[in-house]
Amino acid sequence: MTDTVLVETRDRVRLVTLNRPDRYNAMTDELLGALVAALDDAAADDAIGAVVVTGAGKAFCAGGDLGAIDDFRPDLSLDERTAGLRELQRASLLLHDMPKATIAAVNGPCAGAGLALACAADLRFATRTAVFKTSFLGVQLTGDFGGTWSLPRIVGWGRARELYLLDERVDASRASAIGLVAGEIHDGDGFLDAVLDRAHALAAAPANTVAGIKANFTDGETTDFATALDTEAVRQVEAVQAAIDRAGGTA
Repeated sequence: MTDTVLVETRDRVRLVTLNRPDRYNAMTDELLGALVAALDDAAADDAIGAVVVTGAGKAFCAGGDLGAIDDFRPDLSLDERTAGLRELQRASLLLHDMPKATIAAVNGPCAGAGLALACAADLRFATRTAVFKTSFLGVQLTGDFGGTWSLPRIVGWGRARELYLLDERVDASRASAIGLVAGEIHDGDGFLDAVLDRAHALAAAPANTVAGIKANFTDGETTDFATALDTEAVRQVEAVQAAIDRAGGTA
């Protein structure tokens, strides 16, 4: 057990809080292992309809904790270290793939792998104190947790390249303008409650509806238009039938 990640259930919403506020919730193997476990559990729990990830204190997540030297395990081979990173990166995969709505509540600085993690979620909401930065170039790294895959699909390929290669700070207003975060920017007070309200609304929807929408988007990332139309048609008819069944009617 670890207190680096806090987990709370509020009705059908699972709230997951990164909890290293003294380090701006920077990632360690311990924190990431706990995060993967929390997301695995949420994905498998039929009572959960939406997941919110946020950070304790004044930050969302500053990325990897470069001060945690032991986590880099120079005693292991490159293959072993790569396998370890791939397992930890399942946090991003779970946010992207689980058949439930996932939300990043960005309450402050969000950088490096923390930004990549937020981009893996379906939605991102932010406070006015949120600052976004890719940060990898400055520490001579190439990026992980899927940021170079997900960010271009949110803000466009050209702008994503700019954010990675120019490594500039993006404040909340600009993040909203380029589509990195959704909705209005919050001033801080009541931010988490407002995000949880959104999450509760999504969690109240029939599970197959949210799962189907997410599956349609996943298909759109990998298939041609004709194939996407075919799979959309199947899911849409199934959703109509499910609505009829819930209403106690017949097809």
